[in-house]
Amino acid sequence: MSNETILVVGSNATQLEAKTGGTITIGQFLNETAVPLMALVAAGYDFVLATPTGEKPHMDKDSDALLYFANDDAARSRARDFFNHHPAMNDVRTLRSVINDGLERFTGLFFPGGHAPVVDVMQDPDTREVLRHFHTHAKPTAAICHGPMGLLAEMDNAREFRAALIDGDQVKARELAQGWQYAGYRMTVFSRSEEEFAEDNVFKAKLYFNMPDALEAAGGLVVTTDENFTPYVVSDRELITAQNPMSDHALADAFLAALDK
Repeated sequence: MSNETILVVGSNATQLEAKTGGTITIGQFLNETAVPLMALVAAGYDFVLATPTGEKPHMDKDSDALLYFANDDAARSRARDFFNHHPAMNDVRTLRSVINDGLERFTGLFFPGGHAPVVDVMQDPDTREVLRHFHTHAKPTAAICHGPMGLLAEMDNAREFRAALIDGDQVKARELAQGWQYAGYRMTVFSRSEEEFAEDNVFKAKLYFNMPDALEAAGGLVVTTDENFTPYVVSDRELITAQNPMSDHALADAFLAALDK
């Protein structure tokens, strides 16, 4: 058993701009947050949840569904109870306060999924500082579904990079991303076809950019499965990424294996 501590970088975003007009209500995905964290806690790890504002992340309402728990209502209830009531889920810090207290005490870093990180975390300057520490010290860093978009915060021009993606200017985005510390890493993220399914069947709206295009513009070597919504995890050096909600248990297993080394 371990008493080591994981830093969890959550998002405060609740609205994502849509290319087709208006905004889409978003948040952190229930299973992509709770399932890996419950596995960490069961293995003896502690965690600290931190967000840009210090407020607790909002749960994406569409994620509170049996679909993401293999139709096991008891599993969904356990995850919901964990998300709503676990003490560490409610003792939320600002990222800045965590940085000021020192990042050395953390063993690993985790970015939960849901579309929320695409709004704030991927362009957050405090997240940049966190990522540079964990990369420099080769500490295991895990992210699931849209969570890998948080890795883009490391670049100096993260805000401008996101704006270039919204403008559809891939050339400018690639220029702004020069020097990204994860360039050349193999990674996965919510796929183009999975995003198209979400746009057509959940959001009824189109996004300004998809996630593989964004990570590839930054220099990531993105790989995804041919079959939508099947578990898939990619590990490269200290980085562990998972493609979609169905990868929650596999991500937890890979992250724990990396932490135990």
